[in-house]
Amino acid sequence: MKPTISTETQQEALVAAKATQKPGQTKEQTKLIAQGIEKGIAEYKKLLKAKARERDKARKQQLKAKSRTVNDINDLDDADEAFDSQSQFTLATWVAIALLLLSWAGFTTYFLMV
Repeated sequence: MKPTISTETQQEALVAAKATQKPGQTKEQTKLIAQGIEKGIAEYKKLLKAKARERDKARKQQLKAKSRTVNDINDLDDADEAFDSQSQFTLATWVAIALLLLSWAGFTTYFLMV
């Protein structure tokens, strides 16, 4: 599949060919030079598009990496919160058990004294 060259590119190439035209140069020679310039411009535009695609891919990869990092940090924060709530639960459990034991000890001493 041969890529079509835009009329704008063809006109730019013709202007450049005419600007560098030597005395005694035929129209055919100028036309051939213009076609060469067209191919050069088309190749240059292809390279620019390829570089733009590569930059876009790199940018997207950076965004994905940044997103993964943020998600990992959030996961670590969630794990820390779960650990904190678990340790608070065990602390509350130990406090309840200690109060229960103290109340039993208090009732036992009361009944032993009476």
